[in-house]
Amino acid sequence: MLLSRIKEGSPVRIGVISDTHLPACNETLRKIVDRYFLDADLIVHAGDLVNLDVLEAFGSKPFQAVCGNMDPASVRRMLPDRFILEIQGFRLGVMHGWGSAGHLEEKILALLGPVDCVIYGHTHYPANWRRNGVLFFNPGSALDKRFATDTTVGILDVGDTITGKILKIEIEKEP
Repeated sequence: MLLSRIKEGSPVRIGVISDTHLPACNETLRKIVDRYFLDADLIVHAGDLVNLDVLEAFGSKPFQAVCGNMDPASVRRMLPDRFILEIQGFRLGVMHGWGSAGHLEEKILALLGPVDCVIYGHTHYPANWRRNGVLFFNPGSALDKRFATDTTVGILDVGDTITGKILKIEIEKEP
């Protein structure tokens, strides 16, 4: 459905965001999406939206989202807790995370099964590294510096390989 606009064999750029923790979509989030995901073919929200209205910030961009551990029942009813994207022959697993950050990546990978990339959130701390051929990618939090020195989002480029980039947000936030 959402990937129908993506041409087979063409590189795909994915904007990745997580842990927005907003009661509603706001202007700061819209600015972040407009500035950092302008050329994204798809946006993935890795959970802890808190309110589905947050997805309005993506406008007409195709998106996928999972629920997170802080999302209320209204969000959990509408969003899956995990999914797999198959893009350019790669399997990208998306799941928010839960509990302690210790061994979180391994716990998520065990639930997702064999994937080439694990996209997750929860820790508010960005990650972009590989182990045993799997890219572990956490965009950090776009709006909450808890556990990190900066607010961040991420970009995944999927073509012949999957590469990730963490972007420090440099936008004035609403009070």
